[in-house]
Amino acid sequence: MKVFVLRRRMLSLAACAVAAAGMFWLVSHPNAVGAAATERQLPIYCVQTEEKVVALTFDAAWGNEDTQQLIDILGQYNVPATFFLVGDWVDHYPESVKALSDAGHSIQNHSNTHPYLTQCSADTILSELNACNDKIEAITGVRPTLIRPPYGDYNDTVVNTIRSIDMEPIQWDVDSLDWKELSAPEIAQRVLDGAQPGSIILFHNAALHTPEALPDIIDGLMQEGYSFVTVADLILDQPYTIDHTGRQCPAG
Repeated sequence: MKVFVLRRRMLSLAACAVAAAGMFWLVSHPNAVGAAATERQLPIYCVQTEEKVVALTFDAAWGNEDTQQLIDILGQYNVPATFFLVGDWVDHYPESVKALSDAGHSIQNHSNTHPYLTQCSADTILSELNACNDKIEAITGVRPTLIRPPYGDYNDTVVNTIRSIDMEPIQWDVDSLDWKELSAPEIAQRVLDGAQPGSIILFHNAALHTPEALPDIIDGLMQEGYSFVTVADLILDQPYTIDHTGRQCPAG
C-alpha cells in the first residue's frame, strides 16, 4: 500500500511538472495561442485590401424614425450602404425596405426575430435565416447572401450553419457606438479614428445622433481618400482565409 501511494504521489508530481512546463512554453510562445485561436470559426470583421475603401452598415431591428433621413444623406453623397434588416422590422416597415432598395442600397439579413443565435438549434437558425430572406426577397426581388448575427453573438454552430446555405456572416471592426446615444462629434471621431482600408463600420437606424454625425463622417473619410462600397462588393470571392482577428485575406 505504501508503495502504491508513493507511486501515485510521484505520478502526480510528474503531471504537475509537465503542466508547469506546458504553461511556461505557452507563455514563452504567445503565437501558438493565436494559432490555436484561428481554429475557431469566425465571421468576416474586415477585409485585407490596399485600396482605401470602407463599407458603411446599418442594423435595423426596431424603430424607423430616421430611415428616410439616412437615405437622403447617403443619396446626397452618392454613397451606397448595407442595411441588415430584422424580419419583424420588414413586416412593420415594408415601404422603407422598398425605399432602401430603390435608393440602391444593399439589403441583407439580421435574422427574423433578433434572437441570440447561440441559444438556437441549427434548425432554428436556418428557420430564422430563411424567414427573413423570404420577406426581403418578396419586397426587393433579391435574396440576401449576408447576415449579421443579432448582438454580434455567434459560435461555431452559428457560423457553420450560416455557411451551409451559402450565406456569409458579417461583423464589424469599427463600432460607432451610436446606440449609446453618444454625441454626433463623438460618433464621428470614433469612426474617423478607427477606419482603415477594408473596414466594416457599424451604425444603427433610429439611433439618436447618427444622422447628425453621418455627413461629417462621410466628408472626413472622403478627405482622407476613402471611397464607399457595399459589404457584398467589399468582401473577397473564394479562395480566402480569415485570420484570428476576423480579417478576410486572399488565400496564399
